[in-house]
Amino acid sequence: MNAETTTVDQAVIAKHRAMWATGDYPKLAVELVAPLGPVLVEALGIGAGDRVLDVAAGTGNAAIRAAQAGASVTASDLCPELLQAGAASAAQRGVELQWREADAHALPFADNEFDVVMSCIGVMFAPFHQHAADELIRVCKTGGRIGVLSWTPEGHIGQLFATMKPYMPPPPPGAQPPPLWGREDHVRALFGDRVNDVTAVSRTLAVDRFADGAQFRDYFKNVYGPTIAAYRNIEGDADLVAALDADIARIGDGFFDGEDTMKWEYLLLTARKA
Repeated sequence: MNAETTTVDQAVIAKHRAMWATGDYPKLAVELVAPLGPVLVEALGIGAGDRVLDVAAGTGNAAIRAAQAGASVTASDLCPELLQAGAASAAQRGVELQWREADAHALPFADNEFDVVMSCIGVMFAPFHQHAADELIRVCKTGGRIGVLSWTPEGHIGQLFATMKPYMPPPPPGAQPPPLWGREDHVRALFGDRVNDVTAVSRTLAVDRFADGAQFRDYFKNVYGPTIAAYRNIEGDADLVAALDADIARIGDGFFDGEDTMKWEYLLLTARKA
């Protein structure tokens, strides 16, 4: 990577870090997605004696559960504010693990350092997918386990990002949409022949917090960094704000499908480093 590209990438990463520091992602993590961390930890069979790295760990939904299972865990994330919230949560539960600020595209760890490398709805948001996938593999030991849990393009986050796209600035060159990590073929292509024993399954998370799409919209509008960024990009244009309000409420309504709960689809993929 040349110096010019590195400078551009670092500017992108800085904006990315700032975006995730807005709103209140720790609130969302507790109220909506807390069940997903244990799902990933169980799928990877994490237990005592495992040295585990959680990449783009956020507030540690998966990392804390892995530590509770007896593993030696390092939780890394680009955003220090999320790590601070995770560390406070771990302390309240009496769980010990390491918290490390790190960019998923350039992890500050040695080759083959960890028995398990995982990411729960985290690494999918690193803009440059191949760089991030290469790092997941690099720091995992040969024969070690790799696991990623990601929202699908067809699910609520995939539809939310597609809906917000016309209201956002163009993505930086080389960046890819986060929900692609929710496609098995995409993740297999990123990992290539460097992994084997790949298992992938689509599941749904039932969310009963919202009464309708408008309530879903207002929640994400206030706490979720990417949605906040979309609204900031069009602030001052009342017509565009009203249009985005209507668009997000509409897709939110679509995920009820005549039921009382929303169904949020994700892909759970595990593999071993070849």
